[in-house]
Amino acid sequence: MVAAAQAARKNAYAPYSNFLVGAALRTENGAIIAGCNVENAAYPEGVCAEGGAISAMVLAGERKITEIVVVGSGDVACTPCGGCRQKIREFSGPDAKIYIISEEGKTLLTLSREELIPHSFGPENLS
Repeated sequence: MVAAAQAARKNAYAPYSNFLVGAALRTENGAIIAGCNVENAAYPEGVCAEGGAISAMVLAGERKITEIVVVGSGDVACTPCGGCRQKIREFSGPDAKIYIISEEGKTLLTLSREELIPHSFGPENLS
């Protein structure tokens, strides 16, 4: 998964921020699906790497993330933004693992979904 996220990061389109991000997730069926950030001139109306991977997962007919890797630039932890945290919440269980990896492949953080987004709002809140 780390290699898939690093490869996706290399394909990111970030001409405005120059901050490349790649993500790769594993579904409950074992599929590995990657995504990268994509910016546009209406900055910041782009797509995050995690959101891109999740959209590709849904397109592939999958619905459950068991783990996800996020690779940012440099050695600073590139944790998911608030919107991506909610997207991860929508498609994972509380024990899903989130790995924040440096550009060089070093694990900077390992979190459960509950640690990433405690006391979160989800589908069960709508019942």
